[in-house]
Amino acid sequence: MKIQVLGGHGGLAKGFLTTSFLIDDVLLIDAGAVASTLSVDEQIKIEHILISHYHLDHIKDLAFISDNCFGLRNRPFAVYTHSTVKDIIKSHLLNDVIWPDFTILPTPENPTMRIYPIKEEEKIELGDYKITPIKVNHVKDSMGFIIEKDESSVLFTSDTGPTERIWEMAHTFKNLKAIFTEVSFPSFLGAVAEVSQHHTPSSIKNELSKMPQQVPIILTHLKPHYREEIVKEISDFNESRIHILKCDGELFNF
Repeated sequence: MKIQVLGGHGGLAKGFLTTSFLIDDVLLIDAGAVASTLSVDEQIKIEHILISHYHLDHIKDLAFISDNCFGLRNRPFAVYTHSTVKDIIKSHLLNDVIWPDFTILPTPENPTMRIYPIKEEEKIELGDYKITPIKVNHVKDSMGFIIEKDESSVLFTSDTGPTERIWEMAHTFKNLKAIFTEVSFPSFLGAVAEVSQHHTPSSIKNELSKMPQQVPIILTHLKPHYREEIVKEISDFNESRIHILKCDGELFNF
């Protein structure tokens, strides 16, 4: 699997983009930066979109990718997410007030985008990929994903604080090649991280024992203002399997 981090930060500022991972040019996880980073021709190639939860930094570019690709595809973008998230996107983003409802445009029979509800731990198959959505500890009905292709699998928690079930499930995937998870705040903001259900270096260090051992860990979602401090704290772990995202656009192959 080729994984391009289109956006990998927990905030939006010059030089920092919000969450989007693109797999093999066709499978998108979260839509925080897809329209900001890809050409329209590249956006058109995307077939499937997984949305982990309903926060703006993970859904905002659903609006722009729909607008950019309107009338240019012969089938709708297929979006998969929890029914709670689907309802929020329809009510608060693609609602014909904030943005046109591209789930019925140009016609209800052939829209630009279709949103399908999925359930925790019910595996779905999308082309060459098998996806297992798993509950994580963030806002209501947030899910991470384990993506399988051929003989490899990769885990994405998206946003989460300390959690359990996704790590229990991770141990059942013997071909796990990488873990993409988050650390958002420096440890001195532990109270803020706890109430917002995010990680600090201190909490992610405690989480390491739950994860499958020897699997590389890529940390994303660093808040731009605190990036240097978070990087220093994580570096002090001297943990060789941890890789902190260097910059948006970084590419991985597994």
